[in-house]
Amino acid sequence: MEGKTALVTGGSRGIGRATCLALAREGARVAVNYVSNAQAARATVADIEALGGEAMMVEADVSDPDSVAGMVTAVESGLGPVDLLVTSAGIAEAEHHSQMTFESWRHMMSVNLDGTYLPVMAVKDGMLDRGYGRIVCIASIAGLRARGRMITYSTSKAGVIAFARSCAEAFGPAIRVNCLAPGLIETEMGASMGAEAIKRLADEAYLKRIGRP
Repeated sequence: MEGKTALVTGGSRGIGRATCLALAREGARVAVNYVSNAQAARATVADIEALGGEAMMVEADVSDPDSVAGMVTAVESGLGPVDLLVTSAGIAEAEHHSQMTFESWRHMMSVNLDGTYLPVMAVKDGMLDRGYGRIVCIASIAGLRARGRMITYSTSKAGVIAFARSCAEAFGPAIRVNCLAPGLIETEMGASMGAEAIKRLADEAYLKRIGRP
């Protein structure tokens, strides 16, 4: 990744933050996207710079087309054309089917699914023109397994998996598209599921624990 420019959505916390640091260690210039927590994004940039890397923070709502377009323009101006995109921004919420609403359904789909689609579409033409690109979409094991109390979340992540697979076929060989489907990870979003759910999911895992970013 030496000399490459990476854009990580949701890069200020959790899996996104860990990804930013890992890419910086490999020599990439890293754009840390955030939507509201500027302090966390600033801390991630500072940690990258402490490693001797180059980074910038860029605010954008990944569910909004204009915001995403502005994000990509800012990154290209600050760090250069995007060579690697990691779509890590997302939200999760456990809910009983009797509590589901169309509003909560649309909100999660807009962040998790639209928030994957929009950044990918914003960078793929430039990657194709240059003949090089790498895209990694962060999904979830919930997109592969039925989760009765996470119908909306599971559906959104199943969509991310199908989207990534289709893009891999459509954009190759110039752009490689991959998708990761992690289990429960020790992050703020993971902690929001509650102690009971975390214990149940840890017990289901072969290693009997949740992952760490």
